[in-house]
Amino acid sequence: MKRISVAGLAGLLLPLIAYCGGHEQDAPHWSYAGAEGPESWAQLDPSFATCGSGQRQSPIDVSNPQPEDLANIAFHYQSSALNILNNGHTVQVNYDPGSYMELDGVRYDVLQFHYHAPSEHAIDGRLFPAELHIVHRNTGGGLAVVGLLITEGAENPALAPFVDNLPEQEADARNAGITVNASDFLPSEQTTVRYNGSLTTPPCSEGVQWLLLARPVELSAGQLQKLRSLFGHNNRPLQPLNGRTLIEDDTP
Repeated sequence: MKRISVAGLAGLLLPLIAYCGGHEQDAPHWSYAGAEGPESWAQLDPSFATCGSGQRQSPIDVSNPQPEDLANIAFHYQSSALNILNNGHTVQVNYDPGSYMELDGVRYDVLQFHYHAPSEHAIDGRLFPAELHIVHRNTGGGLAVVGLLITEGAENPALAPFVDNLPEQEADARNAGITVNASDFLPSEQTTVRYNGSLTTPPCSEGVQWLLLARPVELSAGQLQKLRSLFGHNNRPLQPLNGRTLIEDDTP
C-alpha cells in the first residue's frame, strides 16, 4: 500500500473541503458527540450558523414521497484509484476525474464518496446500519449527493476494496494500489427519492440536491463491523422537513 506525499495529501483535501468536514488548518473542531456534537455545531463558529438556523437541513426521515415521472439519471462512472483518506469524521475516497452523472440535463462530476454508520437518512422512521454518499459537483459549484442505504446481508465484493483498506489513523491518506468503480455500488433498481437539502456536516450549507436510492445495498456483518469500528457513530440526527416536498421518481 503506497502512502501519499504531503503534496498529494493537499490535492486530496481540496475536494474534501467541498463536503464532509475538510480539515483546513484553522477550521473549527466539531464532533458527533459531547460539547462539540450536533446540538452545538451552530455555536462553534459563525460559519456554522446554518446548522441551527437552516430550514432545508439534512438528513431527514423519508416518508410518503410523491410519485412523479422524472427523467432518469444517467450515471457515467468509470474506475478510479482507491485514493483513501481518514479525515477524523469519516473515511472517503477522492475519485479520479472523468466520472459524472447527468441530472435534469446538467453534468455533475464525481468528487468523492464516504460513509456514515449508522445511516443518516431514515425510511419511515427506520435507520439503516450504514449509508454511502457519492458527492458530485456541477460547473457552477452546485452539489448533488447520491445516497445508498446499506443493510446487513451478503458480503459486497464491489465495496470490499474500500472496506478492507480503511485507514485507522486520522489524516492517514493512501493510494491502496487498486481501483473501484462506483457504478458497481449501485443497485439494479435505481428508483430515487429526491429533495432539496443540505450538507450533513458543518457548515451545513443548503442547496444540495439529494438523490436517495430507494433499494438498499448489502454489506456482510463483518464488513459493517469494520465501518463501525473506526468512529463508533458518525451520523447527524434527523432534521425537520419544514414542508419540503419529497419526490419519488417512478420512471421505468
